[in-house]
Amino acid sequence: MINHQPEPDCGMLYIISAPSGAGKTSLVKALLEDMDFIEVSVSHTTRAKRPGEREGIDYHFVEQAVFKQMIAEQQFLEHAQVFDNYYGTSKEHIKEKLQQGIDVILEIDWQGAQQVRQQFEDCTTIFILPPSREELLSRLRGRGQDSDEIIERRMNDATEQVSHYKEFEYLLINDQFAHALGELKSLIHAFRLRQSKQCHRHQQLIESLLN
Repeated sequence: MINHQPEPDCGMLYIISAPSGAGKTSLVKALLEDMDFIEVSVSHTTRAKRPGEREGIDYHFVEQAVFKQMIAEQQFLEHAQVFDNYYGTSKEHIKEKLQQGIDVILEIDWQGAQQVRQQFEDCTTIFILPPSREELLSRLRGRGQDSDEIIERRMNDATEQVSHYKEFEYLLINDQFAHALGELKSLIHAFRLRQSKQCHRHQQLIESLLN
């Protein structure tokens, strides 16, 4: 297995995971609106479109037969089955973005995170928690999109998701949205201030100060 170690001018790969309803998607959307040179990876999925979702923007929607063929051709950096549907991340797309100096966010579950870490040694992993189980249930019901049966399945899945929190480097509690967003931004800014990246970015300045 060849691990990916990014060059100083490459982007950082972020893995952000959370149980459904924790607010991950909303936090990432707000982050992208306020920061440059960072994108969220658009995954492939076999699930049906939800109201308002757009092909190539929210997901690449494909049939199961197409998805399985992509697995056979090893086109995915990671893939997993969630409930009755499949999700996967294009390997080449991620590599291209990182080489362009763009930070990339993967919104995937703990299973996908395990697969990615085997190939990208220097990725950063973040897990988002809801403030309570009661609030999580309230948020899921407030969507008004899922049946009681699906909500029950998502609540059960949340327990499984949260049980893997120790596999992630950072934990954010999404109680107050603005506060959680500020913490997420701080993480991104901190990694952009790494010595290796700053030295590459400000090489002329450092050389002038040393001469």
